[in-house]
Amino acid sequence: MRSLYLDIFSGISGDMFIGAMIDLGVEFRELDRELRKLGLGGYHLHVARKHKSSIEGVKFDVHLEGEPCDHGHGHGHDHGHGHDHGHGHDHGHGHDHGHGHDHGHERTFAIIRRLIEDSTLSDWVKAKSIAVFHRVAVAEGKVHGLPAESVHFHEVGAIDSIVDIVGAAVCLELLGKPRVSSANVVEGTGFVNCAHGRFPIPTTATLEILGARGIGVTQCDEPHELVTPTGAAILAEFVNTFGPMGSVVAQRIGYGLGTRNNKTRPNVLRAVLSEATSTAPEPDWLKDRVSVLETNLDDVSGEILGYVLEKALRLGALDAFHTPIQMKKQRPGVLLTLLCEPHEADRFTEFLLLETSAFGVRRTEAERRKLHRDHIPVKTPFGTVQVKRGLLDGKVVQQAPEYESCKGVAAMAGVSVKSVFEAVRRLLP
Repeated sequence: MRSLYLDIFSGISGDMFIGAMIDLGVEFRELDRELRKLGLGGYHLHVARKHKSSIEGVKFDVHLEGEPCDHGHGHGHDHGHGHDHGHGHDHGHGHDHGHGHDHGHERTFAIIRRLIEDSTLSDWVKAKSIAVFHRVAVAEGKVHGLPAESVHFHEVGAIDSIVDIVGAAVCLELLGKPRVSSANVVEGTGFVNCAHGRFPIPTTATLEILGARGIGVTQCDEPHELVTPTGAAILAEFVNTFGPMGSVVAQRIGYGLGTRNNKTRPNVLRAVLSEATSTAPEPDWLKDRVSVLETNLDDVSGEILGYVLEKALRLGALDAFHTPIQMKKQRPGVLLTLLCEPHEADRFTEFLLLETSAFGVRRTEAERRKLHRDHIPVKTPFGTVQVKRGLLDGKVVQQAPEYESCKGVAAMAGVSVKSVFEAVRRLLP
């Protein structure tokens, strides 16, 4: 099975990802042909071999109609209509005049999902593209206090971002759906101007997207945004594991070039394609590592324990719980356990030592295997409820109504939460 490693030492954006995939061998004309299945008009694609900090790679861009195209110098053109001028510079066109020239700077998640569902793209590309957009919708919804379906996208709702997200899924399918791993996420510092105003880096949406997947972020001294919300959502949806390369034998290396000239590192995404040596394919689950913090307590009241668990979760712990145990001299006690990101282990160790009567905290690292997750709306007689699904190898193996969604629908309909839960379960396959 093929493996793809994303070396995101200089961050990731949608256009850099697609540029790297083209440099790895994805045929531009195949990508362009698949994207036309969206029926999305008003743009054309631009791909060229260029240099960034003396590194040769592929620059991929989406240009809206009427927008000036900077083709650079010393490159010829190939307009993707069979006119091959013998140069390394391509243009594909996504014109669909039946849809008009809608630049689509704002669309809801529901509109974008319908656009993808109504296309003739493969089922895998549809599902993955919608899942990436859903991650952004949930993040934006948290910021604005809105349900994901109603979120109006700004930057990510524009044509170029729709092309970037769907194009990312198409590229991975054209590469044979490799297992994806990545270096740890490194972000820059400073401020960025976005639809919400001037915000510090990492942006709110990027933090929400990565945080929801449990992906840690470390800032560096580069005074620019390195990870865009689109790049973050691509990582959250497609990457199984994060960390340094592990026994990677590079078969092909691709470079996707960004637009900015960074101060501390080349604005380049390096992608490494390799062939897994194992003959038995591993299930398509997500993998990550967590720190497990434990301490035995026999002199803490139930009120304090409840407070500690509640505060730990509020501070960002992945989980926190206690288990009855028997301690020295046959005394009853509890085992207090807290799960957190490895880079947060010191902070939560200090928290346990300050907030409980513990004299010490044990720490271990554990690997997790997790199902891929998505959300679907289910219409009940009381209203529409969000259902969380767990998928393994593309098949739904777990599904459950979201409590907060059921609670909100129950309040609006004036019925019990139990009634809403039961109505949803009757509708699930």
